Amino acid sequence: MTAIRYSLLDLSPISEGGTAAEALANTVELARHAEDLGYNRFWLAEHHNMPGIASAATAVVIGQVAAATRTIRVGAGGIMLPNHAPLMIAEQFGTLATLFPGRIDLGLGRAPGSDQVTAMALRRNFSGPDRFPDDVVELIGFFQDPQAGQAVRAIPGEGTQVPVWMLGSSLYGAQLAAHLGLPYAFASHFAPDALEDAAAIYRRNFRPGLTEAPHFMLALNVWAADTEEEAVRLRTSQQQGFLNLRRGRPGPLPKPVDDIREVASTPELAMVDRALAVSATGTPGQVADQIAAWVDRLRPDELILTGMIHDPQARRHSFRLAADVLRAA
Repeated sequence: MTAIRYSLLDLSPISEGGTAAEALANTVELARHAEDLGYNRFWLAEHHNMPGIASAATAVVIGQVAAATRTIRVGAGGIMLPNHAPLMIAEQFGTLATLFPGRIDLGLGRAPGSDQVTAMALRRNFSGPDRFPDDVVELIGFFQDPQAGQAVRAIPGEGTQVPVWMLGSSLYGAQLAAHLGLPYAFASHFAPDALEDAAAIYRRNFRPGLTEAPHFMLALNVWAADTEEEAVRLRTSQQQGFLNLRRGRPGPLPKPVDDIREVASTPELAMVDRALAVSATGTPGQVADQIAAWVDRLRPDELILTGMIHDPQARRHSFRLAADVLRAA
């Protein structure tokens, strides 16, 4: 495996027995840790009405993280644009880019990041045609230099040239990213089924836009520990959390268990493991081999690592081991 840029995606997990305040403090501490370890970006994601995720007000958390760090890029992976007016997102991220020049990223998703009831509470309008492509173009326009006679401007925002990324877990996002000439991040950490097709379509159909060449980011779960047994045990928190979500009972991130088979049936475990297939679990050596296999297979331009671990100290240690592996590549 050749050297590759590596970044980190954090959802500010609220651990079982913990609070949202603790989750947000742990996020800030993890971001400082990631900066020291050479991670390129630190991204947060928009989710709503999720008892186990504290990053709902994503732009606010990004501001806290950027203020607590010095050099690492900070951004959204991502903002679910259908929940918002493009002008408001332009103003939020234009403000962030003004406060922290050259350090803010904006990844955009098309999914609501919530269930239908929550989407209604967000005042989403479900009528009419899909406006997502037009909204993306409108939002990008607000970050450019203003035009003569432009009636609506993002202030702050205009002229900041905030880098916009397309996110996706299907072929739709790949096609739109290629069409608009945007960097593209695939949500392979929880929805890997279309991964290879999406990467191929993006690269094949890419035409220069905001970027001159395609830039493909692969999302990958990591659970690294000093022993394989401990890494497998750490992984059980995310397995349980994903299973609880599919059962319709989302909650705080569960404590790890010694044997996941004690809390999940064989069919349930197969479903969860399929969703979390793009992963690396084990000792540093095992993680190195597994990451190398994914990099050799998909040839990403960048990796973004994630991994929901109940104990914040164990989570930081896991990302430290992963960074050591990637620096040594």
